[in-house]
Amino acid sequence: MSPETITASTPVTKAERTQARARAARNRKYLVLGSRVAVLLAVIGLWEWLARTAVIDPFNFSMPSKIWEQIRTWVVDGTAQGSLWEQIWYTLYEALLGWVIGVIAGVLLGIALGRVRFAADVLGPYIKVLNALPRIVLAPIFLIWFGLGPASKVASAVVLVFFPVFFNAFQGAREVDRNLVANSRILGASNRQVTLQVVIPSATSWIFTSLHVSFGFALIGAIVGEYIGATKGLGLLVAASQGTFNAAGVYAAMVILAIVALLAEGLLTFLEKRLFRWKPADADTAR
Repeated sequence: MSPETITASTPVTKAERTQARARAARNRKYLVLGSRVAVLLAVIGLWEWLARTAVIDPFNFSMPSKIWEQIRTWVVDGTAQGSLWEQIWYTLYEALLGWVIGVIAGVLLGIALGRVRFAADVLGPYIKVLNALPRIVLAPIFLIWFGLGPASKVASAVVLVFFPVFFNAFQGAREVDRNLVANSRILGASNRQVTLQVVIPSATSWIFTSLHVSFGFALIGAIVGEYIGATKGLGLLVAASQGTFNAAGVYAAMVILAIVALLAEGLLTFLEKRLFRWKPADADTAR
């Protein structure tokens, strides 16, 4: 019998299959990461080439090299409003504060209305009307009410964050397994205990789903508020760059915002994985 026949007939152990799956998953991860980098470099290279050959107007569209130079200038020399790090922190502070307030309000009200049907029936139409309003247009009103300080930007962030978190928390409270609630009642649990020990843990995955989207909304609220009127922040950098027809400055501020949003998304994903380690792996991972 040849060595090939012996090898082919040798049974594969469970440990070997596990190692093979892990190796395949790791190779796929590197392939995806490399493809992402390749796409990004291709887009940047094409943009640079189109601008330098005047296929697109470099004055209006700028080019990656000028955007990088603008970011470097801001990092080394600062901006007209102060250091770049101060502008980033100012915007991040407004977005974080608005996000926290909006998340807390959305979760509390969503769980409450999800548990109390009468309150949901009474307040439901008003919430739907408020949700139908274009909330970005509230930013000028908040500016009139609260002035140029951070309060108006925080308010803009809150109204953008509240609704997606509220609807997810509300739906999560409504989707709780009725058998779990019934069993808790049989065991003598009070309404408070059912809410804290059954409803909220069951709705947590719904709430975390909204957190990924809502932080982006918080950044949008802060930026829009700063763009309309502020003394500091990345939104003010966008407005100042636009006012001087500095396309590179506008794109540079957008790049910085994208980096901040990606870092926040990564942190939320890390926390979600830590909190939901009990959840089963995805089907693709399990195979």
